[in-house]
Amino acid sequence: MIESLLAEHPAITSLMLGALAFGMIYGWMQNGNKTVCISGFVCIGLIPFAWLIANRWETDAEQIEAVIYRIADAVEANDHETAVSVIADPSTRSQASAELQRYIFDLADVNKIRSIQVIEGSFPLEADVDMSVKVDVREVRGAQTFRVPRRLILRFVKKGDEWFVTDYQHMPITGGPDRYSTNTNTAP
Repeated sequence: MIESLLAEHPAITSLMLGALAFGMIYGWMQNGNKTVCISGFVCIGLIPFAWLIANRWETDAEQIEAVIYRIADAVEANDHETAVSVIADPSTRSQASAELQRYIFDLADVNKIRSIQVIEGSFPLEADVDMSVKVDVREVRGAQTFRVPRRLILRFVKKGDEWFVTDYQHMPITGGPDRYSTNTNTAP
């Protein structure tokens, strides 16, 4: 919780420090206690440090998000080798490679990352990601391009300092699976 607040939400941290500083300086104006005044100015001085920490501290969720955007860029560039290079499980990698080979992508955009849940206590560390994407895609032998929104559920595992995909599912944004949906059920 503290890690997320400091590293991912520096504006909230800054607002809390600002409110605390305001309260302390107001208290000093009421009672004249210099220690309270100094504490208020220390809180003001800590605000830039909150932003510095946020810029330098990369959380697991931020690392996973970077991997997701790197995959999306590779898919959009039809660089299938790079796209599947972050998949650790060999059978999942071959499944993804086979799927990607069937299509030509003109756009691969991450609409929204709904959640990134790092599973605390797992060894190696794992995370589940629920997100929605849109792609402009056509079959290799097809001429017409379609815009297709999809829901992706990814399972990540941390090896060393890097995150890798171990399983994925894609399906329509709403409703049940369609003929393009993956048929694996190992991801949540």
